[in-house]
Amino acid sequence: MLIYPDDRVLVAVMNNQADWQRVQTDGWYRLPVKHAPPESPYFDWLAFYFTGAFGNDKWAIHYYAPVHGHELLTRRDLIPTQPDHKRAEEWYYKFSLGPLQHRLPPIVTNEWRRITFIVTSGDRFEAAEELGDLLKGYSPSGKSYVTLKEGEM
Repeated sequence: MLIYPDDRVLVAVMNNQADWQRVQTDGWYRLPVKHAPPESPYFDWLAFYFTGAFGNDKWAIHYYAPVHGHELLTRRDLIPTQPDHKRAEEWYYKFSLGPLQHRLPPIVTNEWRRITFIVTSGDRFEAAEELGDLLKGYSPSGKSYVTLKEGEM
């Protein structure tokens, strides 16, 4: 699958193995509505920035996937095995994903960054070598991009 220059790409933090397992096995990703970027849920691609929970793969984007659709559900509906979770009644976007694509080489960071989400364009994502390349003001095709939030998810 090709990423087009004007495609909307959301880089999301992947900070635990359970969520990554859902992406790999079940083909979906959850995004809390209260922390979601304003463009949500209208993205063409999701890319995953791995945190320290991923050992040698940490602080890099190794995988991305096309977004095939979305739903609005409570956390209880998404993860019924945790009905008493403190956020069970909160709303989430559930993104249905197509096949995972392996990003080679990965987009790495030369310095640790605390990010929540980055919204970027397809051409910027394709051209990026370092995470900072996603954070510049314009994509190679001249489209602006936004870094939405910095902080903990």
